Amino acid sequence: MVAVAERIAGLFSLMALALIAYLVLVLLRKHVPAVLRDELALPLATVIASVATIGSLFFSEVANYTPCVLCWYQRIAMYPLVIIVGVAALRRDAHVFKTVLPVTAIGAGVSIWHIMIERRPALGGMCDPNAPCALKWINEFGFLTLPTMALIAFIAISLLTLAARKTQVDETTPR
Repeated sequence: MVAVAERIAGLFSLMALALIAYLVLVLLRKHVPAVLRDELALPLATVIASVATIGSLFFSEVANYTPCVLCWYQRIAMYPLVIIVGVAALRRDAHVFKTVLPVTAIGAGVSIWHIMIERRPALGGMCDPNAPCALKWINEFGFLTLPTMALIAFIAISLLTLAARKTQVDETTPR
């Protein structure tokens, strides 16, 4: 069951990577399709934050993967995003990126540091010997570890909240 969950988490991460690639192209063109901006971006960001939260709880509580210190910091950044982006989706709050981006930047920074420790364990000075930060509980498709999946989620949520911004100038606004 755990191996299936790991594969599913890996597949969700690959889908999120594809979404990130699409969003980067859309945002670089500076023309976000109205349906993405107005209808899909914030609900999709909520789904990603929810899946990341449920996944982390599954792996620690069901699969008994002991979270390390850095995993906890990533969770501290991810868990509130479910509520923040979920409420913004209900309210259609196009300005939620102002709240989300600092949180996702911190979470992404921790994820990047965690990935570096996974690759160079000598960097991990603050690690608990019972829950080492360098331990790769998951290594799906040869590159998707838990902090890599968290980083992908933080980036996708960031880009989706940016895509939800109202970027068109109102015709009645003086230039």
